[in-house]
Amino acid sequence: MLLPINWVKDYVEIDVSTEELAEMLTMTGSNAEEIISLREEISNVVVGKILSVESHPNADRLLVCKVDVGKEVIQVVTGADNVASGQLVPVALHGAKLPGGITIKRGKLRGVESQGMMCSGEELELKDSDYPGAEADGILILQEEYPLGMDIKEALDLGGDVIDFEITSNRPDCLSVVGMAREIAVAAGKTWKMPEIIVKPGTGQIGDELQVEVENAELCPRYLARVVKDIRIQPSPQWMRRRLAAAGVRPINNIVDITNYVMLELGQPMHAFDLDKVEGRKIIVRNALPGETLVTLDDKMRELTPDMLVIADANKPIALAGVMGGANSEITEGTRQIVFESALFDGASVRSTSKKLGLRSESSSRFEKGLDINMTLIAMERAVQLVQELGAGTVVEGRIDVLGASIEKRKLTVKWNRINQLLGLDLPAEKISEILTSLGMGITVDGEYMTVIIPTYRNDIEGMADLAEEVARIYGYDRIPLTLMEGSAAKGSRTQKQKLVRRIKTALTGMGMYEAVTYSFTSPSVYKNLGMTDPSEYPQAVRISNPLGEDQSIMRTTMLASILEVLSHNYNRQIKKCSIFEINPVFIPKALPLTELPNELLTLAMGEYGEEADFYSLKGKIEALASLLGLENRIAFKPARHTAMHPGRTAEVLLDEKTIGIFGQIHPKTAERYETDTGTILGELNLEALLEEADTDWQYKPLPRYPAVTRDLAFIVDKKVQAAQIVELIRKAGGKILEEVNLFDIYEGSQIPEGHKSMAYALSYRAPDRTLKDEEVNEAHERIIKTLEEKLGAKLR
Repeated sequence: MLLPINWVKDYVEIDVSTEELAEMLTMTGSNAEEIISLREEISNVVVGKILSVESHPNADRLLVCKVDVGKEVIQVVTGADNVASGQLVPVALHGAKLPGGITIKRGKLRGVESQGMMCSGEELELKDSDYPGAEADGILILQEEYPLGMDIKEALDLGGDVIDFEITSNRPDCLSVVGMAREIAVAAGKTWKMPEIIVKPGTGQIGDELQVEVENAELCPRYLARVVKDIRIQPSPQWMRRRLAAAGVRPINNIVDITNYVMLELGQPMHAFDLDKVEGRKIIVRNALPGETLVTLDDKMRELTPDMLVIADANKPIALAGVMGGANSEITEGTRQIVFESALFDGASVRSTSKKLGLRSESSSRFEKGLDINMTLIAMERAVQLVQELGAGTVVEGRIDVLGASIEKRKLTVKWNRINQLLGLDLPAEKISEILTSLGMGITVDGEYMTVIIPTYRNDIEGMADLAEEVARIYGYDRIPLTLMEGSAAKGSRTQKQKLVRRIKTALTGMGMYEAVTYSFTSPSVYKNLGMTDPSEYPQAVRISNPLGEDQSIMRTTMLASILEVLSHNYNRQIKKCSIFEINPVFIPKALPLTELPNELLTLAMGEYGEEADFYSLKGKIEALASLLGLENRIAFKPARHTAMHPGRTAEVLLDEKTIGIFGQIHPKTAERYETDTGTILGELNLEALLEEADTDWQYKPLPRYPAVTRDLAFIVDKKVQAAQIVELIRKAGGKILEEVNLFDIYEGSQIPEGHKSMAYALSYRAPDRTLKDEEVNEAHERIIKTLEEKLGAKLR
């Protein structure tokens, strides 16, 4: 933000140098990036009046002028042909310096002495925006009366310094001359003032000229309008043009300049509409309708969407709320009636509209940060006052003020000594109150408690820490004493859950998998891509209120899509094999719309493709994790169906008969949608449930001292019988001496009856305290055979 020092002096006394002021404000949080000195290269140039003009005796194209420069009358020889007696002109005296390092000295031109030089706008490096006619040929003729001998920089308001400040996004109250005057006053111990606003009574009644309707009070909490008639469009006076130019704004005409001047002075963006172009003489603040368009002031067609707030008349949009006006209602040379708008628009809405249209403006950058609802009225009255002062039109009596909600100042009650504790200070309550009061806050101290009334322009102050920051920056960060940390050092450690997650990651990487990290925001289209054809099948998801885009507009309820996107990315770059996992939360809302935070369910997703990837490879990894968590005897699998997976190669993962996950081979249609290998295997587990049941109280167990006895069994069973059923029955029947069961063969062929299959298992028997006898092993073995025959109708091969 560019702050002209001469302007801010209207509202606060400044008795230090510009450099000292910049340093002072930097220490209080407003970082001064650069000091710009305006026209410092011009010196000893004054206002002079031409008393007479005569021809040069020795040159046809030169003129000899007598010029009154205040203290004396000097003679100046010039070649300009636009000079005449009685004109006021800038005169460079002997020793004057001009832009470009030019120094003016007395001398003779064709035998006639010249004691100075009358200057053109070009020689002073002035533009028409600096002074009307500055870019015309010839000597610059001053159109207004100035004291003779007055420094031209003072006369044309060319001098002074400008400080370029970096204002942080949480301090929009500092994006104005008045806001910075307030900061200067606090930092320097001075008093500051607002512009004195006196509006003379107008004519007529605004109700006869205009109606205003706000349809969306949530996005427009306050909207003010005033009407001005008999408009006279003309250039703004020099003082206003100079201030606008110094602040980095190009002067246009008196009405547009007034809106920009008020925005820079008070921080409240304003806009002016040509009332004759407002159809129905009605302003409606509403959301854009589907298919509506608007040509903005930069002459570009903008396609609008229903989530954008617009200012409309009875038939069409005439402005993008808080962003830019429309060309269909702009101020032109022919404008005779205007409507001034001063409003408060929702910052998030303005930011969203600005981003979607790729359109940023001085107004939008301010609204995005959040503005003071009270400043809308002050700014409106200031604009009307300037209209009257400049004679730019006739103000219609009254104003329309649509206020969506009552204006109440926020209150905070804190223990004032907690501010000292946070800062390492020992300030009395009186000093803290003094600092906060100087910042415009109302303070009441009651014992150890302090109640603070927050001004409406300080939306950034929300808690005690914010108050402490205000005290620190005004008291002075450099005055806070250095202190050593007290207390014993605390050793950081991981929770048991964090340790287990770390152990799982280590185990999975040890199995050849790579960890992936994907966005927790995703697109609603992922459910369709996962094979859910009916929208009613989609799980409820938390929608992001201000998403980066539709592809990141909801919080994910599954990580299968994220894993598939990573696998697809690698597959389409000719990576022959890929095995990845991700451990992160999914977000399951308890109810929609949200009344409380959603459940964040820690989830493990896995996926792989390549020659080594198949259903059993992923199943083995899941079993290995179960063993790592001490749950190997509580995990089971059963056939299942999932829209994203192959119907015959998918299984649920059960923990104590409760489903905690699913895995399987990708469905061919899903593979086609994601453009990945049809042999891709993927799965998703509720890691939260596994961690809650994990038994990691491992105890040392010595290596076996006695030999194992191995036996093989092969059974013919119905095709519908699952391997997990057989293993469960074998373990129960085998008793304590049965150490291990492994399926090593499945056979279906001509030797096996139709509708059946042969399943072969390797059984290992062992006792920890003795060598097993054949009788013990035979007894357990026969018990297993009998159980399988009775329970499953199995036949021993």
